[in-house]
Amino acid sequence: MKPRTILITGGSGKFGRPLVNHFLAAGDRVVTTCRSAESLEKIVVEFAGYGEGFVGIQSDFTDPAAVKTLLEQLDGHGIQPDCLVNNARSISFLKIEEDGLVARENFAGEFLLDVIVPYELTMALVMQKNSQLRSVVNIGSMYGTVAANPHLYTDPARQSPLHYGVAKAALAHLTKELAVRLSNNGVQVNCVAFGGVEGRVDEAFKQRYAQLCPMGRMLKEDEIVGPVDMLLSDRCSAVTGHTLAVDGGWSVW
Repeated sequence: MKPRTILITGGSGKFGRPLVNHFLAAGDRVVTTCRSAESLEKIVVEFAGYGEGFVGIQSDFTDPAAVKTLLEQLDGHGIQPDCLVNNARSISFLKIEEDGLVARENFAGEFLLDVIVPYELTMALVMQKNSQLRSVVNIGSMYGTVAANPHLYTDPARQSPLHYGVAKAALAHLTKELAVRLSNNGVQVNCVAFGGVEGRVDEAFKQRYAQLCPMGRMLKEDEIVGPVDMLLSDRCSAVTGHTLAVDGGWSVW
């Protein structure tokens, strides 16, 4: 398979960094975005050894002009991605108020980054002159398929924000809509609904998670990349509009 040019938004995060590292190591050219200059500087240093194979761009997608500016920067680098991974998000929008409710601005912010920006960026790349885009993967969650299990959390309202799952469910449906609407453009659109990944939780949480999951454990970080790579590969050329559950069986029961 020839090298791909892959745009991965949110490249400095828990999912983004392993994805960037994997595709660079596979010989692909990777362009990634980071919201802050500090995050961008760190990831540029980390992947400096890949030379022109890696391009980092600062982009804050809460800015209404962010997608337009990003495309202008891509044009400036002479880059036309053939693959897109919509992964950018901000945990700041997951804040819960003291009364246990979700503030309107946080609900809207989560929906903006999980649904509106993936739509805008995908369509902008499709509408580029001489567009090369052929495959899109949206990073979703098991909570876009099933509601949060309160037995997993000690404080469910705060530890599993309602609007996160609602936005991820909308992303799964956006995946279907775009798969249909972009089929004549030769663009596949899929989604990966990940389960919980180790790294940010204590041992007690991991044990509760294991008891509620058929696989008996959380995902490992190195299990993030395989499903995304598969959906972007030529081997999955007949797959579109699909949300792939990568959750150890969590959503089965």
